[in-house]
Amino acid sequence: MGLGTLGSAASDLVADAADRSDSEDLELHDGAHVAVIGGGPAGSLFSYFLSTSAHTVGLSVDVDIFEPRSFSRSGPGGCNHCGGIISESLVQILAAEGIALPQHVVRRAIESYVVHMDVGSVRIASPVDERRIAAVYRGNGPREGGDVGVESFDGFLLEMAVEHGARVIRKLVVGIDWDGGLPRLREADGTTTPYDLVCIATGVNSNFVRLLEGSGVELEAPETTRTYICEFRPESGDVARRLGDAMHVFLLDIPRLEFAAPIPKGEFVTMCLLGSDVDQELVHEFLTAPEVRRCQPTDQVPCVCACSPLINVRGVRRPYADRLVVVGDGGVTRLYKDGIGAAYRTAKSAATTAVYQGISEQAFRRTYGPTVKAISFDNTIGHRARMTRGRDDACAPARPARPDRRRTTADRLR
Repeated sequence: MGLGTLGSAASDLVADAADRSDSEDLELHDGAHVAVIGGGPAGSLFSYFLSTSAHTVGLSVDVDIFEPRSFSRSGPGGCNHCGGIISESLVQILAAEGIALPQHVVRRAIESYVVHMDVGSVRIASPVDERRIAAVYRGNGPREGGDVGVESFDGFLLEMAVEHGARVIRKLVVGIDWDGGLPRLREADGTTTPYDLVCIATGVNSNFVRLLEGSGVELEAPETTRTYICEFRPESGDVARRLGDAMHVFLLDIPRLEFAAPIPKGEFVTMCLLGSDVDQELVHEFLTAPEVRRCQPTDQVPCVCACSPLINVRGVRRPYADRLVVVGDGGVTRLYKDGIGAAYRTAKSAATTAVYQGISEQAFRRTYGPTVKAISFDNTIGHRARMTRGRDDACAPARPARPDRRRTTADRLR
């Protein structure tokens, strides 16, 4: 190797070290301008924890939340595609954070789960016999719910973020480019604004991450599948009579269906079906299953609102870059469960990292990365358990078919 080659290699190493040093030094300064794209739970909680953490260290930051939807509107205009169950543990964690869910936001306090299988049902009560599991509406309720006074959980969190200094901008962001090393947001009307840090909290039902392709922003889109949510409005008193203060979970041996749950919410019932690319054929097979009809005769109750949103089934490994971070299900979330809990965990971890550790890719990898890995590891176990169950089914000897041509859950678990 010649001296010229050695000199060139040494220059490259010095330049790489300088780049890494500059990146490591990226921090929020006093008066920093932060953009949050998406005003759902992940975006609002990120804004809340960023503001409270910055206040703790005497740092002043300006936070803009870009959210074109209004969660005060019923139906699709204010919908945020979620079953809306907040676990007992998360209710307590939020309370410890100073976020107490008001009564008018909780549609029904749930005291137990009832698990229905082909071979029978079992009730699992709250371990402390208190109604701390909360059923909420993410938006302002179903299309025909404007007359029942539904209050939005997402709207409550967004207002909380505003009370802590955030500003809501009712505009659509359509892309990001770079201006002097800063991420610059491009709005639908062509306006561009540079920010010191951008948090992407748009979720998988937005195409925003895919819009970044070709912009120089190297962020992956998560793997998704389609599910189904519908709202039923039974006769007055029918919800309490049939479902009580319980969340009913169906674990039936129906191909492509992981599980389904009707969730009581005041005068309405939210029916959520989760599985692999849920379609109308699968929805019909589930709703007409005898186990479902005994609990909730949906053929006798009109569906007043329905949608087929995407859900994240495999998150991204690196939902961050210099001056950019993804929180919520646009990056990583729990497999088939606890999306609001994952939004809380990712939002708080990313926000506190930005304030206390910095806003470089390295800082997010060190401090936010372990949160992402922990959720991903949990999901990996879930995926492997599903694969193992599938192999066991394939190797099991044939059994007599039931009259409805489905094997029992007991058979499936042997």
